[in-house]
Amino acid sequence: MSTSVAREHELQSWLEPFLKPLRHPARRRMCPLYVAGLIGPGARKSLQPIAARVAPADYDQLHHFVAVGPWDEAPLEAKLLAHANRLVGGPDANLVIDDTALPKKGTHSVGVGPQYVGALGKKANCQSLVSLTLAKGEVPIPIVLRLFLPETWIRDLGRLQRAGVPEAFWMERSKPEIALTELQQIMQAGVSFGAVVADAGYGISAPFRQALTALRLRWAVSTVRIQKVYPADVRVVASTTTRGRPRKTLVPDAEAISAEVMLAKASWRRVTWRRGTKKGPLRAKFAAVRGG
Repeated sequence: MSTSVAREHELQSWLEPFLKPLRHPARRRMCPLYVAGLIGPGARKSLQPIAARVAPADYDQLHHFVAVGPWDEAPLEAKLLAHANRLVGGPDANLVIDDTALPKKGTHSVGVGPQYVGALGKKANCQSLVSLTLAKGEVPIPIVLRLFLPETWIRDLGRLQRAGVPEAFWMERSKPEIALTELQQIMQAGVSFGAVVADAGYGISAPFRQALTALRLRWAVSTVRIQKVYPADVRVVASTTTRGRPRKTLVPDAEAISAEVMLAKASWRRVTWRRGTKKGPLRAKFAAVRGG
């Protein structure tokens, strides 16, 4: 058996649980071809180049599979979550919340626009997606990918209609809000993990952090150096101000300071957590101070 045929059989076997919910025989046949085109060789991943590589005689059917007809994604997502949980789920797994950017040249792809691209370190024309990844040790499994619609799209109803965006998504939602919605759904589906981690794009959101605590989750998020924090012994008390009307809400009994100031005298330690795929060991300096 040739290497290409062996890979085709391996892919077919791996996809089998996900093909069963695709009731139409043509969809079950086109799905492995499309996935093979996405993960196989070739720089261009749009439909025509993929069809030319994997199914030259079936372009129309492949186009119909990708572009025509409503999808019921729930059965496929349920299969994915169950499969990922079996492989890496458990109390020693982490749920990683992050962004994924897809650079684009045009203006018609849903959600495309000038947005920050981490891989480039700058703003660029792209689609931006919220990703949730279940990871244990060196094994990450992406389980959720949801498109973020920037304000330029939300304000343009004509553009939303032309692109076929369902009305349920014609509302502004921040990336932390999207992440929290998806997080609660995977918890309801029984996905098991010990902690949630996220970068500063999510960590600077107080409602996001408070929601993680309300869900009784262990979490660690990055933040920015100017993030305002309180000392560990802070208390909320009645306001003692003598000006104006008395405050009805309680207030902290200490002033907030920046995270940078709080950590100025902390003991920093260099930690290496794993080897990177391109730049060798991944390491950084860390300091921990209990705050409020």
